[in-house]
Amino acid sequence: MTTADHPTVPAAPAPAPGRPWALLAELTHACPLHCGYCSNPLELTRRSRELTTEQWTDVMRQAGEFGVVHTHLSGGEPLLRRDLEQIVSAAEAAGIYTQLVTSGVGLDQARLSALADAGLRSVQLSVQHADPRASDRIGGRRSFAEKERAAELVRAAGLPLGLNVVLHRENLDAVDAIVELGLSWGVDRIELANVQFYGWSLLNRAALLPTRDQLARARVAVERWRERLSPGPAGEENPAGGPELVWVVPDYFDGVAKPCMGGWGAVSLTVTPDGTVLPCPAAASLPDLDPPNIRDHPLAWIWDHSKAFTRYRGTSWMAEPCRSCSRRDEDFGGCRCQAFALTGDAARTDPACRLSPDHGLIRALADDSTDGTVAIRPRAPGRPENVGNPI
Repeated sequence: MTTADHPTVPAAPAPAPGRPWALLAELTHACPLHCGYCSNPLELTRRSRELTTEQWTDVMRQAGEFGVVHTHLSGGEPLLRRDLEQIVSAAEAAGIYTQLVTSGVGLDQARLSALADAGLRSVQLSVQHADPRASDRIGGRRSFAEKERAAELVRAAGLPLGLNVVLHRENLDAVDAIVELGLSWGVDRIELANVQFYGWSLLNRAALLPTRDQLARARVAVERWRERLSPGPAGEENPAGGPELVWVVPDYFDGVAKPCMGGWGAVSLTVTPDGTVLPCPAAASLPDLDPPNIRDHPLAWIWDHSKAFTRYRGTSWMAEPCRSCSRRDEDFGGCRCQAFALTGDAARTDPACRLSPDHGLIRALADDSTDGTVAIRPRAPGRPENVGNPI
């Protein structure tokens, strides 16, 4: 592809912001697992600095009034919050659909029943590998059996169940086995998410980055499963049909920049454990963003007026080649956090795009990826005195 493939289009002024429909509520950074691909920041929030029950309740109230209709309750491990049921109830009262994003560790029948009674609508369960021992090794502790039990409980409760697997060098060759695992657990959706390099995963990039051959084999496997699981001709029922299969493409290999969260400050927002409000989960890494806190400002003001949300909204901030690219309203210049991580300048074109003047940085990394053994530094569990003791 050359610049000729993207005709010049005049840059438009920044649009008036619409309203977000999605909220990622990072309730805690505490987690029983220590996955080296975790995108949480290297400096984790202490339990003592987390938002209180009342503050999270108010976040949900404001979000519902503001138009949010869906929230991922995530972490870390959100089950470590003893007040999780109250937070779910607050979201339900605000008219927000709740999905629990969990490792499954600590989920028992009583807890799930309480969460369902509070209004929990669905569960997304993370798995590190289809092989129990490999899953436990990647996660940093024995947890596969608990995940399997959690899946059984969720299905028995009649809640929709999704399986989320972050793909990297250590499990990319197990796509077939992972899909088969999801089928055996009766899940409704399988998300195969190629690793994104932020936080701990950026620190461990050399060990996590797959080879081109691995990705090629995995793509073939995914397409084979999609064909097998898709409906028959003209919508006919396929007896072999099964869950929705989602493939989140890798950044470093395709030469195409992915849109950042549907556009910077366009459709979603993130509230971190200490109340910092961000346009995307990794945006805290950007310099001079001055992210606001829900303790200090209402959600509506943060969305409409804060520098953190207006800095890269729309297209007027873009430089070339993004400014004159016909794809700028589709990929929004790519990922600001990735641009900063690779070039030191968050306003540059995402190097994942083959038209970026910095694309060679990513090409070099992808071309240099090998099957050689590189040690993964496990994600820190957080502050030892505070982790593992729910508030």
